[in-house]
Amino acid sequence: MKIQDLLKERILIIDGAMGTMIQRHKLEEQDFRGDRFKDHKFPLKGNNDILSITRPDIIKEIHRQYFEAGADIIETNTFSGTSIAQADYHLEHVVYDLNYQSAKIAREVADEFTRKEPHKPRFVAGSMGPTNKTASLSPDVNNPGYRAITFDELVKAFKEQAKGLIDGGVDMLLLETIIDTLNVKAALFGIQELFDEIGKEIPIMVSGTITDASGRTLSGQTTEAFLISVSHVPLLSIGLNCALGASALRPYLQVLNENAPFFVSAYPNAGLPNEFGQYDQTADEMAVQVEEYLKEGLVNIVGGCCGTTPDHIRKIAEISKKYKPRAIHEVVS
Repeated sequence: MKIQDLLKERILIIDGAMGTMIQRHKLEEQDFRGDRFKDHKFPLKGNNDILSITRPDIIKEIHRQYFEAGADIIETNTFSGTSIAQADYHLEHVVYDLNYQSAKIAREVADEFTRKEPHKPRFVAGSMGPTNKTASLSPDVNNPGYRAITFDELVKAFKEQAKGLIDGGVDMLLLETIIDTLNVKAALFGIQELFDEIGKEIPIMVSGTITDASGRTLSGQTTEAFLISVSHVPLLSIGLNCALGASALRPYLQVLNENAPFFVSAYPNAGLPNEFGQYDQTADEMAVQVEEYLKEGLVNIVGGCCGTTPDHIRKIAEISKKYKPRAIHEVVS
């Protein structure tokens, strides 16, 4: 069954945090190096994406735990899978393989669960994070006109990542945690170029991030402006993730509900981080807040971001069964 049809029938559940789960393993430098990178001249600890190559057993198990908790969609372990982000570790040359292997791992686990429960097909979303450079903002306060990256460089990097993800077998691409709309426009341009070259298209999801109580992205756009900026592409879904906790995200989801001609997604953090950078919101507490979205019919896809675990996803999946998905309505301009 196509995901577009399923989304009209019920609310689909996307997984929770990958980083939170990886941290539980207390991995050391050797785990990130494995055999392949044992002679790499630079430190690799903290490069979670590379674990798809060096510790695929851990990544597979995390995917399994989220599916067992009720997820319909898992994200590949590729949030920092561009040459731009991997340059921090001097691993630009492994980007295609990193994305290919991450997609392949997720595909294997998804297919394993679909075979066991054919009535509940599982999907893989290729995670494409925002990169650690922005096209709209200067990193130098003394030189506001300076940019650390160009639009063309972003197009090339996202296109390379998308190629590895598609070749590895993802069902859709998920441009997530978008802080700068110009970055995501470059990604969309690169993906559409790739679609033309390979003669194949897969659905695209876009998920932005509201960075503070002003309700704007880091590059200064309101939720409605962000939506308008990416609506030239026939997206599967538009949504919000990360940044604010579930409760604080609600008014911005209401904006998307009223204005988006696409399905709407939301996967917030488990509240806001404490002074140690940890997330204290329990699965029960978060589920109560997410239920407000469901009562109002604001979303089609829901899950968790930073600090969320299979326990959070299990609770969200349970309450989601009681509610109908948001209906896509005709937007009056």
